[in-house]
Formats: sequence, C-alpha cells, structure tokens
Amino acid sequence: MPSFANPVPAPLAGIRAVDFTHVLAGPACTYFLASLGAEVIKVETVGRGDCTRSRGGTDPERAGSEMSTPYLTQGGGKRSLAVDLSSPRGYGIMSRLLAQADVFVENHRPSMLNELKLDYESVAAINPNIIHCAMTGYGRHGPKEDAPAYDVNIQAACGLMTMTGSADAGPTRTGAPVMDYGTAMAAGFAVSSALFQRAQTSQGTFIDVSMLETAMTLMSSAVTDYLATGNAPKQRGNAANSRSPAAGSFPTKDGLISLGINEEHQFKALADVLGKPQWKDDTRYVNRAARMENADALEAELLAALGERTAVEWETAMLAGGVPAARVRTLPEALEDKQIASRNYLHRHPGDDLAAVTVPSLPFRIGAVDAHVPDRAPPKRGEHSAEILTELGYSEAEISQLGAAQVIEQGST
Repeated sequence: MPSFANPVPAPLAGIRAVDFTHVLAGPACTYFLASLGAEVIKVETVGRGDCTRSRGGTDPERAGSEMSTPYLTQGGGKRSLAVDLSSPRGYGIMSRLLAQADVFVENHRPSMLNELKLDYESVAAINPNIIHCAMTGYGRHGPKEDAPAYDVNIQAACGLMTMTGSADAGPTRTGAPVMDYGTAMAAGFAVSSALFQRAQTSQGTFIDVSMLETAMTLMSSAVTDYLATGNAPKQRGNAANSRSPAAGSFPTKDGLISLGINEEHQFKALADVLGKPQWKDDTRYVNRAARMENADALEAELLAALGERTAVEWETAMLAGGVPAARVRTLPEALEDKQIASRNYLHRHPGDDLAAVTVPSLPFRIGAVDAHVPDRAPPKRGEHSAEILTELGYSEAEISQLGAAQVIEQGST
C-alpha cells in the first residue's frame, strides 16, 4: 500500500447530504457517503422515524428501543433531525436545510415527494446547485414509476429468483438483501460522479436510480447472453455460470468446496494438486471441448479424488497450487476468516449502549487508509434536532416553540 507524506482529508469532507430515506437501500447509500467523510443529516418523521428502527433482525431488545440491527447496520456517521414535514413550519425547516446542502438523497415514491413538495423541481427551486438522488424500485417514467417495491419484489421482478437454486426447489430468493445494497452502491457511485460533474459545471442535477435496473446490471452477463442467443438461463444449483465441468461446488470428505476451473492452466494446476497428473495427457480432458464432451466421467473422477480429504485441506492445497477454490462457509465461519481481520473491514460503533455493535464498512480503500468508517454512532430519532436547528439559525426560543408544537422532536427514548 502506498504511503503519503501528509494526511489527506476524507474524500467527501465538506459535503453536506440530507438523508430523507428509510429501510435499507437509501440509508445504506448515505452511510457510505458518511463513511467517506460527508456530513449526513438524517431527516425523520416526528413520532415515527425510519421504519427499520423497530423491525427486522433477531434482537427484540434493540428493535424495541428503535435500534434494530438492520437500522444500526447503516445508521452510523449521521445526525438525526425529527420534523413534521406536513406542517408549514416543518417544511420551512427542511427548505432551510436543503438550501445549505450539497446532496439530497431520498427513496420515496414520486407521488409522496410531490405531496411534500420535495420533488426535484421544488428542491431545485430552493437550491439550484443541489444534487438530488432519487432511488425507486423501477425508476422514474414508465408504468411502474410510482409502484412500491422492496428487495424481495425486485428479486422476483428481475428474473434472478428463477435463476437461483435447483429446478426441484423452484424460484429461490438470495439469502441476503443484495438488491438493496447493490442499489445503495449504485446510488453512491452516481452521487460521487455527479459531485465531480458539478465541480466542472457548477450546476446541480437529478439522479434517477432504479432498483430493477441495478438488478439487471448485477446480472449483466446473463442478460447479454439471453438477448444474443434467446436461451433463457436455467436454475443450475451450485454449478458455475461458465458451465465448465470442473467449476462449481463439490463435496469433499467433510464439506463442500467451490472450484473455478475455467482456463487450461487452471485445469492443469487442479490435476497436479489432486495428484492426477495423467489428466493433463488424457484425450478425454485435453481441452475444454473434450472435457465438456466427457463431463460425466470427469465429474466422477473429480468427486472420487475430492472425497479423500477435507474441504479445509483441499482449500489450503489448492490455493497454494494456484487453483481458484474456496471452502463453502457459513456466515460465522466467513467472518472468522483471517482475511477479514487483516483488512479492518469490520467496524464497531463507538459507545457502550445498544448502538455499540460491529458492522461492515466499505469494500474499498482510497489511498493509505486502513478503512473508511463513520465518526459517530447511529443516532436516536431526533437526537440532534436542536443542534441542527441552531446551526440553521433558529433561536433557542424558536426551537422550544417548535418542540412544544410538535413540529420537531428532540430525542427519543
């Protein structure tokens, strides 16, 4: 890793983002921005807040305290302002906040944004230089632009479920909300690109992020193959997309190991590691075409060889021999991998209360940084309302009046 003579500021230092999001995809996007140094103000509804605060996860105590593990996962690095946007004074607070912001991130249906006067035209009228990032299930325009959607709906709509699992099991959802987090990454990429564009043009812009199109992008090779050939992808269980006979997941003496044998040099390395050098000269396996034609024979010999040792033993030997391989792990086993610890990928929120949990950080590093992590724990609903309003120019008396009128909420238990 390169070293730098002088510390450099965080990539998004000096950027203020207004986070009007809920559930997973939107909050994850702003968590990524906060982890890169942006100041993020989370705007929540008085008395309710982000719905994810109280649902999901397997920890009822945290969920009951509006600090559920799904909320905590992408809640760090933010301050919370709880405000009634349906009231004129509440909208005035939001307008003042947007006027001083660089980025506005929201993941609500367009009809709701129109009702609240937080559509792009209204927001741009308040601040022409703002970057407005809108995240929706299907994207703006088209017959589904106002349709509600969650990760599970998009997995169904994009065709991924019919490609996952085995034919006997039927369509299968992935075990984690990958479309939510994929969309969050796409939105973060878009915001960063728009900030760079604004630096060149001095103009704000509107970003339209589609969960459905994010899903299609994550399946790009399958989409292209179908459009080019007309062959719809089928459920292949644990077989690799490359369709190579020695690529996929295979049983060993005590578990499964995933192999990615797609190139000639990889097959030769596999033969050496398995102690089967004769495979390299066997006419049945001499090249990919021959191996495809004799796939059943190769699989039978491969299974017999793999059954002689454990998955741990094979993974160690294969990685040492240059064979793309990985033991099939549970999540707890994966998190115990020394590779995870060596990268400082996991980050513990500061503090000693219910918010002090360990969460993932960003999957990349910019420059000589060990990890990009937020600088504060996830906030309680409305925890920073008074602080933020003071920064916006409201007097102490005005803040007290707004609190008494329930236009804002100052902290929650």
